[in-house]
Amino acid sequence: MVASPSSRLETPWTQTVDLVAELRAAWAWLRRPRLWRRVLPAIRAHLSAAPASTAYAFTLFVTWWTLRGLGDSTEHRLILSASTNLINMRHNPVQVLVASAFWTDGGFPWTTIGCFLIVMAAAERWLGTSRWILLFAAGHIGATLLTVTGISHAIDHGLIPYRVAHATDVGTSYGFSAVLAAMAFRFRGLTRLVWAGTLIAVMVAAACTGPTFTDYGHLCATLIGFVVAIMATTFWRWIDRTTARRRARESADPTPATTGTTVIAEAPAGAAAPSASG
Repeated sequence: MVASPSSRLETPWTQTVDLVAELRAAWAWLRRPRLWRRVLPAIRAHLSAAPASTAYAFTLFVTWWTLRGLGDSTEHRLILSASTNLINMRHNPVQVLVASAFWTDGGFPWTTIGCFLIVMAAAERWLGTSRWILLFAAGHIGATLLTVTGISHAIDHGLIPYRVAHATDVGTSYGFSAVLAAMAFRFRGLTRLVWAGTLIAVMVAAACTGPTFTDYGHLCATLIGFVVAIMATTFWRWIDRTTARRRARESADPTPATTGTTVIAEAPAGAAAPSASG
């Protein structure tokens, strides 16, 4: 039995949408008159509903601005000290796991900040702030640990040079990949299959053509996102079905249970009292 909408628990993992219908609604909203008056309130409502993604994007801007004020050598040392490479993970694993997620290497991270304010904010609005943080952290930490383990194994067997153990590796891409994979379960039907298939194809192609250890990390993070989403969706659907069956049994048998107390109706006036004998 499938739970009716009224009996479903309030969990985002079982709340799917039709992407085509959502796009049509967005297009109709854009075509309404006085768009310029509605844009800023809509952006403000979008960002206020995703405080973690918004704060994350602002933090990335601050860390990038901080790096710009340092010299090249100091910038390189700071990035290297926050990298989740094999050497740092052996000596300061917790510190670099946290620090590496808030630094970006290179020029101004326009794409990263934009994706956080749009894509990650949409994911946070769907999942909720706490679930979004846990999913992002699972992708970032899980993919990092798997990648570092693979690098250690490859170095021990002479498959890659030892200098890879000192490579710089900072950024948000592992956590981003995990959340992006889980977002496939926001949609239903063919859209979910296309979303998931396209993401897997891109990650596998990157890992097979001119691969680097970060390409394998992205693939691992994507798989982590799929696994978390499948487990969460399966669990909450099982809860929905269990709740629906219990409520169905209660509605099919509304008679309250007897307490074992015998109630004797009061005899009408003038009627003979029942005999106590035999």
